[in-house]
Amino acid sequence: MDLMQGIAATATSLFAAQFQESYSIAVSKKAMDTQELAAQSMLEMLAQQPAPAKGAYIDTYA
Repeated sequence: MDLMQGIAATATSLFAAQFQESYSIAVSKKAMDTQELAAQSMLEMLAQQPAPAKGAYIDTYA
């Protein structure tokens, strides 16, 4: 009977590890999707800004 308990404990531990890995991947994917949407909205805001006029910046390091 001790062998069966060991197998059951191992199977339970394996399932818990697989569940934890799946959960971690899902949370990471959700965070990546959120960051992608934030980056897209920032790029849209940058596209709306007019380009500076030529000669608007002076290179003081030259």
